[in-house]
Amino acid sequence: MGVKFEKKEEGKYMLDVCGFVCPHPQIYTKKSLEKVNSGDVIDVVFDNPSSGETIIQMCEAAGHEIMEQKQDAGKLVYVIKKA
Repeated sequence: MGVKFEKKEEGKYMLDVCGFVCPHPQIYTKKSLEKVNSGDVIDVVFDNPSSGETIIQMCEAAGHEIMEQKQDAGKLVYVIKKA
């Protein structure tokens, strides 16, 4: 189990925090957003449903846009655009 952060293409990244519980997915999401440029998009993949609310709150407080929320094979994916 480990955090996986990778660049998929220019301006598009993927953060996989499956297996982690609160507050770790939110913390890793915040740190990942700090590493990318404004306007870049990160697909955050996680499997702890309670982490979703804290990620939403963190994004709202920082002004980041959650463009999409979806479920895929038991995993949650939030597509976040950095403010």
